[in-house]
Amino acid sequence: MTDTETLSRLRGVISRLARELNATATGEGLTPTQASVLGLIAFRGPLGLTELAQLEGVNPTMLSRVVGRLTELDLIQRDPNPEDLRVIQVEATEAGREVHERVKLLRTEAIGACLDELPDKSARQIIDALPALEELALALRATHS
Repeated sequence: MTDTETLSRLRGVISRLARELNATATGEGLTPTQASVLGLIAFRGPLGLTELAQLEGVNPTMLSRVVGRLTELDLIQRDPNPEDLRVIQVEATEAGREVHERVKLLRTEAIGACLDELPDKSARQIIDALPALEELALALRATHS
């Protein structure tokens, strides 16, 4: 349907947008991976570590370090899974939910400021493309399920 060059450009733009948005988490003293893991836990938690590693797309060793650091910062807590006490699940603490909300706000403000700087026509085209981009995100997620 679309040529390889166009698809490559789309992938590149999505990657650059993700990197730029991830960089906004540094205002909270978190690495992009820490902010992403915290966001998943705050949004979907409590989560088991295996599920979290799959959702985040990181190896268990890296996830263990990230979870350890977020626990040290009192942003998440580890609890036994009530259905299987051998399994640990993590969930955001109140402080973790507050940090997550600040990160989301920083990212939202960053996007808003950038959209304000674009020509009106470009900003409108981006907003109008949201439903199609949401469909693309769902389709990509379905290919990984």
